[in-house]
Amino acid sequence: MAKQTVEALIEGGKATAAPPLGPALGPLGVNIGQVVAEINKKTQSFKGMQVPVKVEVDSDTKAFSISVGTPPAASLILKEAGIQKGAGNPKTDRVADLKIEQVIKIAKMKEDALLGKDLRAKVREIIGTCDSMGVLVEGVPAREANGQVAAGKFDKEISEERTEISAAEMKELEEEKRKLQEELKARRAEYEAKAKAIVAGMEGKTSSEIKKALAEAGLPQQIIDEFTPKDAAAAASGGEKKEKSAAPPKK
Repeated sequence: MAKQTVEALIEGGKATAAPPLGPALGPLGVNIGQVVAEINKKTQSFKGMQVPVKVEVDSDTKAFSISVGTPPAASLILKEAGIQKGAGNPKTDRVADLKIEQVIKIAKMKEDALLGKDLRAKVREIIGTCDSMGVLVEGVPAREANGQVAAGKFDKEISEERTEISAAEMKELEEEKRKLQEELKARRAEYEAKAKAIVAGMEGKTSSEIKKALAEAGLPQQIIDEFTPKDAAAAASGGEKKEKSAAPPKK
C-alpha cells in the first residue's frame, strides 16, 4: 500500500483549494473539497494562526488521513493574550497578562513538542517564552511566575490540568491589558521626546557619537535605531574626496 504525503502551512480554518494545497493534492486523485473541509474542521480552533498540516493519501484507494500540528508556542501565547505581537523590549515592557490556566492550556497543546518530563516542567517552558515576549503570568513578571511554579504555588491547577478561566477573570485580563498598553504608549512617548532632545543637541556630530549618547541615556535599542540620523558629515566628506579624485591633474 503506497502512500504519498503533502505537507503545508495553512491559516487555521481557512484552507482552500488554492496553493499550496490544491496544486499539491490534484495529481494524487483525491477529493480536494473533502480534504479542505476536513482540514478546516480540524484547525477551526487555530483561527488567525499558521498551522502545519500533513495529508497522507493512499495511492490505490485514494483514502486520506490528516494530521494537524500546533502553531509555535509564541503564536499560541499571542492568541491567548489577545495581542498582535510581543514587546519590542521585553526586559522593561509588558504587553499583556495570562492566568496559569491559560499557560497550562498552551503547555498541553504543545505537549509533544516540549522537552519537560512532566506537565509542570512544560508549563515552565511556556512561561519562559512569555518572558521573552513581555507577557506577565498571574500579574507578575514571567521569571517570577516561573519561580512560583517551581515552589509549588500552582500545583493544584497543574495536577488538575485546569485550562479554563471565568468570564470575570477574562474581563480582568482585558482591563489589565488596556492599562499595560496605555503605559507602553506613554513610555514610548517619553523615550521619543528624550531621543529627539539628544539628537537636536548634538547637531553636527557623527551618527556613531549620537548613537552612543542615546545608548548612554538608557534608551531602548528600537528607539536608538529609529532616531540615530544618517552620518551626513561622513557622507559630505566622502563626496569631497570623490570630487578631489575626479579633478584633472595640473599640468
